[in-house]
Amino acid sequence: MSLPRIAVDAMGGDEGVRVMIEGAALARRRHDRFKFLLVGDEPRIKAALENHPNLRASSEILHTEGVISGEEKPSQALRRAKGTSMGRAIEAVKAGDAGAAVSAGNTGALMAISKLALRTMPGIDRPALAALLPTLEDHDLVMLDLGANAECDARNLVQFAIMGAAYARVATGREQPRVRLLNIGTEETKGTEDLRDAAAMLKASAADLSISFDGFTEADKLGSGDMDVVVTDGFSGNVALKAVEGTARFVADLLRRGFTSSLRSKIGFLISKPATELLKHHLDPNNHNGAVFLGLNGIVVKSHGGANAAGVANAVAVTARLLEENVTERISADLARLGGASLRKPRVQEESA
Repeated sequence: MSLPRIAVDAMGGDEGVRVMIEGAALARRRHDRFKFLLVGDEPRIKAALENHPNLRASSEILHTEGVISGEEKPSQALRRAKGTSMGRAIEAVKAGDAGAAVSAGNTGALMAISKLALRTMPGIDRPALAALLPTLEDHDLVMLDLGANAECDARNLVQFAIMGAAYARVATGREQPRVRLLNIGTEETKGTEDLRDAAAMLKASAADLSISFDGFTEADKLGSGDMDVVVTDGFSGNVALKAVEGTARFVADLLRRGFTSSLRSKIGFLISKPATELLKHHLDPNNHNGAVFLGLNGIVVKSHGGANAAGVANAVAVTARLLEENVTERISADLARLGGASLRKPRVQEESA
């Protein structure tokens, strides 16, 4: 079976070409049916490929000298996108030369370029940034939006739920994902009017969408494992994600200090090493790397800028799985089945109390 190739922005990320190529090579071993379009400075890419003959044999290089820096504003990046590795990787998806693109570059620029080039899917007003978060159970949690849209109305939140559920079916294998809205409490009267309206729409449409919707959840339950999708606006989602990441680093640092504070604690570390290694693996962001811009006419995956080769490999693997499982087509099918009727609830937007 021939699968669409994956365009890799080889110049993005803190470490640049070496880590992006090494990560793509690691992912190629797990998804050996895919071919790659490596976009960036050709001499540097060729040099990096010398250590990865398997990837070299399944890749084509698209040379471009321009690179979008991490400090560039999205508006600046848009103006010169065509001459950059990020812009040309996205353009390859638009032209059909690749089925998806992966970049570890500037998130705002990637969002702006992707949205302008690929446009949003019919029935979707705004794309959303979705990522997988670890939980106490044996599955990850799909959370969106994580920063693409600071303000969202009820219609946006319902669309995010549809997209998140489609992604969760791929990520968890659960045909009827458990969807919740992030709120400041679980009572039906809590939260903004948009949140309450979105909850009412999802409750009325749950059967049509093949989801299990049970209202609201709070941020302290994100890792519980009793839900598959959490939906929120980009402002709240980004704050919650950074809090989770910061807490993980805090716990890891506390353990490191505690286990090195005395000889007795070092002995304790050796005894508990299997448990601490499991904790380290679970909290390592590289093992959950790869955020997806859902709702576009094409798949775009954002790798963390500081990801190592294993993290980049995970982002590429996420991309490959989304292509294999036709997640874009699944979202379209869900929207068509719903018909959009329950999403049309026009009302005058009011300032929440």
